[in-house]
Amino acid sequence: MDSPHGAAVTAEGLGLRGPRGWAFRGVGIEAGPGSLVAIEGPSGSGRTCLLLALTGRMRPTEGLVEIGGLRLPRRMAAVRRISALGPVSGVSELDPAFTVAEHLRERALLQRRFDGSLRTLLRPRAERAAAARGRIDAALEAAGLDPATLPKAERTSVRDLERLEALRLSIALALIGRPRLLAVDDADLKLSDAERVEAWELLRSVADSGTTVLAVCSQAPEDAITVRTDTTAARANPLDAAAEETTTEEGPADAFAETGRA
Repeated sequence: MDSPHGAAVTAEGLGLRGPRGWAFRGVGIEAGPGSLVAIEGPSGSGRTCLLLALTGRMRPTEGLVEIGGLRLPRRMAAVRRISALGPVSGVSELDPAFTVAEHLRERALLQRRFDGSLRTLLRPRAERAAAARGRIDAALEAAGLDPATLPKAERTSVRDLERLEALRLSIALALIGRPRLLAVDDADLKLSDAERVEAWELLRSVADSGTTVLAVCSQAPEDAITVRTDTTAARANPLDAAAEETTTEEGPADAFAETGRA
């Protein structure tokens, strides 16, 4: 059963075929609201495509999948509204020239513009600003990022952030929208062992707060629900085994063009 906050994720026989063959195939998931789901596998095994399919950003080719009770691909737009992306290369990357404050302010404005009710938009400016600041502060706290500890506080440029700090900022930006599902790509990329522990503690805390978390990684923690992509693509059908050997993970632009978006 779904909860008022987190979104349950269920999939059976899920597959996505792109211009260069199957990005992934035969994926099965059963995760309740507030779960931490690790999408594990080597680079090129379809991890990012699976992440985008489960958040309504890519149209699956086959299989049954529901996110928060919303069936894909029929309800892709609705799934996008209840989910949010952390860093995904080519889709939701941070702008290195922007400061932390600029990213936060831009996201809060977009949130108010596209997701706010008419009543919210008609509130006095000071009231709207206070509400936006409250959302930003709550998201930063949930992501474990204190701008005061950065070299130039909120005026610090993204290019000057450490990898873990940038990850925390991306997650904070996603959480401003209070999503039911948070998706993070390359959660453990270029992190030291100690930083990797911190990253998983962060994602675990977000899940513990009720938000379902999907995280692409090279090595999943033991307490996560783990989905492996390198054992699903093409192996689901022995006749496709030869195709699997030459299939590489597509860039988001290629896969978007092939599979379409609702």
